[in-house]
Amino acid sequence: FLLSLKLENKTKGKLQKQVCQVVLDHFEKQYTTELGDTWTSVRDVLTYPLCWQYAVLLNKFSQSAELENTLRVRGYHPAFQGPLPYLLSSLKCYIKRTPGRFPAQKHQAGKLKEYYLLNAASLLPVLALEVKDGEDVLDLCAAPGGKSVAILQCACPGNFHCNEYDDLRSRWLKQTIESFIPDPLINLIMVSKLDGRQIGDVKPELYDKVLVDAPCSNDRSWLFSSDIQQATLRLIRRKELSCLQFQLLRSAIKALRPGGSLVYSTCTLSKAENSDVINLILNSCSNVMPVDISEMAKAVSQEFTFLSGMQQHELLVLPEKGRAWGPMYVAKLKKM
Repeated sequence: FLLSLKLENKTKGKLQKQVCQVVLDHFEKQYTTELGDTWTSVRDVLTYPLCWQYAVLLNKFSQSAELENTLRVRGYHPAFQGPLPYLLSSLKCYIKRTPGRFPAQKHQAGKLKEYYLLNAASLLPVLALEVKDGEDVLDLCAAPGGKSVAILQCACPGNFHCNEYDDLRSRWLKQTIESFIPDPLINLIMVSKLDGRQIGDVKPELYDKVLVDAPCSNDRSWLFSSDIQQATLRLIRRKELSCLQFQLLRSAIKALRPGGSLVYSTCTLSKAENSDVINLILNSCSNVMPVDISEMAKAVSQEFTFLSGMQQHELLVLPEKGRAWGPMYVAKLKKM
């Protein structure tokens, strides 16, 4: 008990960070316009980390019945209990209504971790992708690797290509894969450091499914930038992100086989990086069409709060107290 109390206090200490006023002022202007009254309640969650929640994704390659019992005793319950169009029994994720974080596991060489801590909303792009055994899959911007790990809980791809352009993040991705995936399966995974904007030209029409979890203005972490100069620079460069996201998507479409599908996701509320980018792709690429994901959204609406008025091929998870998941934007497209 004393140990868990110490852990809790340590966590609280970490979470009591300072909100960066420059970023908050910028968000205040933009999101009041884009989200209206909804922004107030979203802002209250994003600026108060003590009410944040963390999900526990179990690793099927290192299963422990004891862990599931511990989670249940601590008030966790399985997420995604609705009639989802695509949900495999092998994907086990536990969440609880109250804030807090289950203790993290350290990386140990040669030993697989039993679980991955994540924002439950970040599993929605994986559910929307609907990967099946034997399919060739590309995770275009894969670090830190949580979605790659989740994909492998769902299915065993024929070839699985995890790409991360950034050097430091690429090392992080490799370590995540080593921590969760056993040896024979690791041989199916190719980890590369290619420029995602060029993958479509280098590997045209090679994949059945592509996930583009794009670099974006990460609202949660940006709000707690400790370096004002860096935060200001980020906000100035924010406008360039949608151009990068568009280029990554265009490359992903080239890499897809005809009939293949693509999921685009970000962890920002920004319309310029979400709906606007997808609309631009739909208007400029005649060989892609939107895919309806409203059934999936309906099936998980018990656990998540969505922005209303979105189109059927997209959803935006809004954090709220007791369901502090997101922000997470998800859109699905199919190549003709």
